[in-house]
Amino acid sequence: MGQKYLAIVNPAAGGGKRNRLLSPALDRLRAGGLEIEVAPTASRAQATEIARAAYQRGVRKFIAVGGDGTSYEVVNGLFPQPANAEPPTLAFLPLGTGNSFLRDFSDKGVEYAIESLLANRSRTCDVLRLRHREGVLHYINLLSVGFTADVATLRANRFSAWGEPGYLASIFLTLARFNRRPFPLRVDGESGYDTRRCLFLTFNNSKFTGGTMMIAPKADISDGLIEYVRWGPIGRLGLIRNLPTLYDGTHINHPLAERKGTRRIEFNLDGPVDVMVDGEVLSLHCEELDVLPGALNVVA
Repeated sequence: MGQKYLAIVNPAAGGGKRNRLLSPALDRLRAGGLEIEVAPTASRAQATEIARAAYQRGVRKFIAVGGDGTSYEVVNGLFPQPANAEPPTLAFLPLGTGNSFLRDFSDKGVEYAIESLLANRSRTCDVLRLRHREGVLHYINLLSVGFTADVATLRANRFSAWGEPGYLASIFLTLARFNRRPFPLRVDGESGYDTRRCLFLTFNNSKFTGGTMMIAPKADISDGLIEYVRWGPIGRLGLIRNLPTLYDGTHINHPLAERKGTRRIEFNLDGPVDVMVDGEVLSLHCEELDVLPGALNVVA
């Protein structure tokens, strides 16, 4: 008997342009002995509902078919879980415009994802949990505020179908506003809140965002830590000069940059702020961030 998976498919991922790749990919997986049930989504957040209902009826192996946003929705259907629940397994068929999480393991995209599934290759993965004023969410890639979230918000509103060029266009347009501001927080119960102005803050589980930007080069998906990256109030020209370093990870060597591995972040915000979390843009009043170590198995 082959491995059984529920494939939750976002037909709109990648602007719908990659749907023609789905059937051949599923055919290869089935030919390799996998049993796959397909559940397409028809609306935003439906992947969360499908994953939650399937987990409750005993399904434990899932494939997110789409981009980072699809994976995010599936993860939020699998969590929160009851105490001592069996960890679910999540695989990927990256057919969306952004597929950052898998880049920690390979730049081969769909081919690598198929090979991993056929080889039944999995590893444990931490899940990061954000408590906010309206509830709780979970993610496996990163959450950011400040410049990076501003870029993501602009891209979502104006350049969602542009792929990688959309990120670049959004970066340069966001430079015109260039709002450097504080996001008061404290790390691991420190005595005081950090209220310094900054360009951006990111709270990472894996290394990449925006497809190829290596925001957190020291991140490890299974170390039980949030990789916290802060870039202080760098000037506009300084940022332009240093933009290439966001792609190779050397921005963390800048004098205004800081990074640390932490287990808990507490926020002291005045109200909601724009955040980018695993490809999704939201407005949240963030309160606390922590880690669920090894709570998910990922096929990668």
